[in-house]
Amino acid sequence: PETGLVTLRGRIGGGGAPFNVGEATVTRATVRLPSGQVGHCYALGRDKQKAKLAAIADALWQDPARRNEVETGLIAPLRSALTAAHEKRRAETAATKVDFFTMVRGED
Repeated sequence: PETGLVTLRGRIGGGGAPFNVGEATVTRATVRLPSGQVGHCYALGRDKQKAKLAAIADALWQDPARRNEVETGLIAPLRSALTAAHEKRRAETAATKVDFFTMVRGED
């Protein structure tokens, strides 16, 4: 794995002319398994172990014999954890919702 910078680009309003926002640190990794599959990963931040593991998962997923194992043992639990975190945050946000209404005092 190696770490470097990438330029972030943006657009005003989603449709304006592109401009450079700044830079972000990215770690990339490429692995080749003994079976020949090659996996790649680009991850925000400097975590080389994370990038390496993600590249290994990518390479394993490309092997048809191991794809189901990766889907059920890795992807499904991660998907469940992300869904649970999203639902928790949504519930916490909904608890702070304020409904504004106008009270009529009987006057015109």
